[in-house]
Amino acid sequence: MQVKTFFWFSSIAFGITLWGCAGNSSSSNISNAPAADTAKLPPVETKTPNSDYKPAFEGQTRINGVKTATPYKVEKIAEGLDHPWAVVPMPDGRLLITSKSGFMEIRSADGGLLKKITGFPKVENEGQGGLLDVAPDPDFSQNKTIYWSFSEKYGKGNLTAVAKGQLSPDETTIQNPVVIFRATPALNSKLHFGSRLVFDKDGNLFVSAGERSILEGRKQAQLLSAGLGKIFKITKDGKPAEGNPFIGQKDAMPEIFAYGFRNPQGLDLNPVTGELWETEFGPRGGDEVNIVRAGKDYGWPVITYGIEYDGRKIGDSIQQKEGMEQPVYYWDPVVSPSGIVFYTGDAIPEWKNNLFIGGLSSMHIVRLVIENDKVVGEERLLEDQQQRIRDVAQYNGALYAVSDAGILFRISRQ
Repeated sequence: MQVKTFFWFSSIAFGITLWGCAGNSSSSNISNAPAADTAKLPPVETKTPNSDYKPAFEGQTRINGVKTATPYKVEKIAEGLDHPWAVVPMPDGRLLITSKSGFMEIRSADGGLLKKITGFPKVENEGQGGLLDVAPDPDFSQNKTIYWSFSEKYGKGNLTAVAKGQLSPDETTIQNPVVIFRATPALNSKLHFGSRLVFDKDGNLFVSAGERSILEGRKQAQLLSAGLGKIFKITKDGKPAEGNPFIGQKDAMPEIFAYGFRNPQGLDLNPVTGELWETEFGPRGGDEVNIVRAGKDYGWPVITYGIEYDGRKIGDSIQQKEGMEQPVYYWDPVVSPSGIVFYTGDAIPEWKNNLFIGGLSSMHIVRLVIENDKVVGEERLLEDQQQRIRDVAQYNGALYAVSDAGILFRISRQ
């Protein structure tokens, strides 16, 4: 059955007047009927790839398409946000949203602005830098502590830093801010800070850091002595987490959990396996989804399914090498994957344990259906909105997303 989409418009040019959304929010209600046989839907990607590289295994790219059967609605519950980078639910369901320029907002589940939080250390708000991700402490309800990542001027360059502090009693300022970790060395670059944060079940913090894009940083993604192109696992105080794979190894940063990444902007824990999943930007082609395991090398820049932006090959132009991990899934052309979240709600049962990925250049949310650590279906949500989706989150059965244009979306069962 054909997908039907209904939009709210304020312009009389469309000759339609609809009532129902309060305040400044707008919505598009999308009703999806069951597909006759989702296993036979063609892949959602139809554009020509940038290279003739072949996948390492069947289903590693351009998997069959799927279509959500449960009726759901898409609402714009807030607009005019100042360059949001992350949206993270607080324990009580309010939304904590970061602004690249150096502050955060607390908004209600309906999008209303409740608080503006200031008092953060100065950020390098240039290029891809700024105030980036945020993660409430697992004991936030008791200690009011939050952790955030940001691009920090450091020495003669800048880098990805992680800090923590406590919300003031009125939740308008950050108190006792302290930097607990820096992904050294600092470089002169405005790109590839990575910068997602996620707590594991033991209260340790996973941190992603990009390789800063420039060639000086790119080569360091393979060096255990450098904090570029890495995923770290640290304690709440910024120390190496117990059991980290390179503790005690000469010339290795003990905070490193895995290495060989390009620009990892998506991190979340798989609710079925408990393992860390990651998304990262490739160059032209080669965006990746990875399962991140301790001590593993994810290959950048030695192996890749992408090419340079100017069309040249990267390195020896190889996609597989012994001792280097293959992505679970990759895209060519790119979707530019930013924030990710696994859906654990019950409101839309077919989404259970699916992975949702914010797409920037692709201007949609990717839905990946996963079985036994393999991608078995792909769908595109919010294509009609034409928004660069920076981050996605979930709470109480609803998905939330922020776009680079400053829109906060809510996607929920109709």
